[in-house]
Amino acid sequence: MTSDRMTVRTALETLLAGNRRFTAGTPEHPNQDAARRAATAPAQSPFAVLFGCSDSRLAAEIIFDRGLGDLFVVRTAGHVVGPEVLGSIEYGVDVLGSPLVVVLGHDSCGAVAATRAAVQDGTTATGYVRDVIERVTPSVLASRAAGHTEEADFIDTHIQHTVDLLLDRSRALAGAVDAGHTAVVGLSYRLADGTARLVTARGLDLPVGSPA
Repeated sequence: MTSDRMTVRTALETLLAGNRRFTAGTPEHPNQDAARRAATAPAQSPFAVLFGCSDSRLAAEIIFDRGLGDLFVVRTAGHVVGPEVLGSIEYGVDVLGSPLVVVLGHDSCGAVAATRAAVQDGTTATGYVRDVIERVTPSVLASRAAGHTEEADFIDTHIQHTVDLLLDRSRALAGAVDAGHTAVVGLSYRLADGTARLVTARGLDLPVGSPA
């Protein structure tokens, strides 16, 4: 199924249906054969842009049971946002026509844990890891200010802040959401059971806080 055949809601439903298959241990491995490889060689039309953490346990096509040409994946440690990320997401939406953008965070996130330690203890990292921590710091400070103490709350706040930051900094993405062409959702992934929980949604009216 290509993006020009999908509505925003259908794109999200397709993604979450794949996650349910993955967690149930009944993956279908769609679009992973030679025919799909040949069909997508001339061009791509992914139905979702997935911006997630670089964590090796967060392989998008596996945990959402998708295949070649389905997802346009952008990954950074702690899903921190920079110009390259914004340009990649805008490319997926404006050029490739993806109707859905997903920010994917997860529990036991090393970037969030390192940032919490830096804020609490004044510890510092070396090299460009420090830049990652600096970009996660606003999320950690906001979560602390809200009185949060649980890891899940810090993760959710960081996911929410990332969604807000994408829309604040990208006029193209915000315009696509306002026009109803695209939605941006934030999901939190649990490493132990493989489930993806909806944290926030912009451009779709969806209940949050429960398994997606």
